[in-house]
Amino acid sequence: MFSRRPLAFLISAAALSACTVGPDYRRPDVPLAQSYVTRPSSVTAAAAPSANLSAWWEGFDDPLLTRYVAMALAQNLDLAQAVAQIDQARARLGTADAALLPSATVSASAARAYQSVNTPFGQLLNATPGYERWGTEYETNLEAGWEIDIFGGLRRQREAALADYSATEAAAAATRLAVAAQTADIYVTIRGLQARLEIANHQVQTQEALLTDVKLLYSKGAAADYQVQQAQGTLDQVQASVPILNAALDAASNSLDVMLGAPPGTHREELAPASLIPVAPSLADMGTPADLLQRRPDLIAAERHLAAANARIGAAISEYYPTVSLNAFLGSATSAAAGTLFTGGASQAAGLVGLRWRLFDFARINADVNQAKGADAQALAGYRQAVLRATEDVETSLSSLVNREAQAATLSHAESSLSKARDSSMAAYRSGAASFIDVLHANETLLQAADARAQAQTESARAAISTFKALGGGWDPESLQAPPATSHTPSPPVTGSAAVTKLG
Repeated sequence: MFSRRPLAFLISAAALSACTVGPDYRRPDVPLAQSYVTRPSSVTAAAAPSANLSAWWEGFDDPLLTRYVAMALAQNLDLAQAVAQIDQARARLGTADAALLPSATVSASAARAYQSVNTPFGQLLNATPGYERWGTEYETNLEAGWEIDIFGGLRRQREAALADYSATEAAAAATRLAVAAQTADIYVTIRGLQARLEIANHQVQTQEALLTDVKLLYSKGAAADYQVQQAQGTLDQVQASVPILNAALDAASNSLDVMLGAPPGTHREELAPASLIPVAPSLADMGTPADLLQRRPDLIAAERHLAAANARIGAAISEYYPTVSLNAFLGSATSAAAGTLFTGGASQAAGLVGLRWRLFDFARINADVNQAKGADAQALAGYRQAVLRATEDVETSLSSLVNREAQAATLSHAESSLSKARDSSMAAYRSGAASFIDVLHANETLLQAADARAQAQTESARAAISTFKALGGGWDPESLQAPPATSHTPSPPVTGSAAVTKLG
């Protein structure tokens, strides 16, 4: 029967367990603008298709692009690694949870031994009447222990593990976002290179036809030799651009295969037929810079890392205080028959209250606390920097989108005009009203304009992809809600250098 003193100790320990040392966490405020500086025309363009931010790639209205993004999200190996890291973080959280609970161990043994009479101990026992050299022993035990988290060190460690787990989930979502964006970017790049190849091959055909005409005129004495050489040189220049474009196309195709978790060349044949460069959908709702704090998973991950660093300050501070543990032992042991193992005479029990206090080790604890505060300050600066970088990404992407769209529109108009100019110069040359130099110049200018237009359309679509990514599109923010780091009443914003230590 327990005495009153241990019972009173347990009641006191339970009351003290409500105390948690260290600073309580509250997300720091980061000043942000009310709106973005740049607003692309596609935001309010009624004619352009609108994209759902959580699956923005479907807004490009390209079935193959949509299928490739789905394949990448299912098969990409970077994403598989991120998911595996979630499992590891979940296991670490389980370890931290288990540390708060009592532990118990059950053991049992049976042994049979034969004692030598040639040892001093054996000789002594041999002189005892009725001594048996063979002996049998049975034993079973239940051991239980519990470290009472009086000052909250274990709870702070659990709080840090929970924040780390949430950060790992957010990091996986950020990887998902990056995989979708990179897959779409590579696909658009492939379609852009195919468009440029088509332009170059068409120009090769045009230059070959021109060279044939010049050679025919030269054979009739109506053209000079230098005109033949100029036509041949221009044709060679255009032909020389084709291998470069083919090499870039092969490299992009290989990159897409790797993104899809497949060996290079797997989807080469499927991608071979040229297709139009995907047109970016409109941005129906960009939100505000403040929305990025919940939209972008990388910012959620940075904020959760900050919460974990803050909790570790409390875990380090808890080492200033004593640790109390309760241990109990209940068992039965006998050297007689196994049937007497659980009789009253075979039972054994013990109880222990343990105290550990690093009373003369405060210098090391000071160092650990200072290290934890330094890590918290670093995480705080990293979080604020991540927020600023996120807004920078959005502004830069929006600016690129606006200017690339304007460039593509201008170059499309220029290409149309230069195509008419090239046809007119060719007709004038054949009628003798224009020189051969005029024809070559018109061809060269048209090629440059068409190639630039294809590049601008490609870059415009890529800028849209970058904008969707910068805005945090590509996942559902409601699927990842950062849990509260602590159940305590929030204190004012805590920094690495201004954390207030609390007790109780």
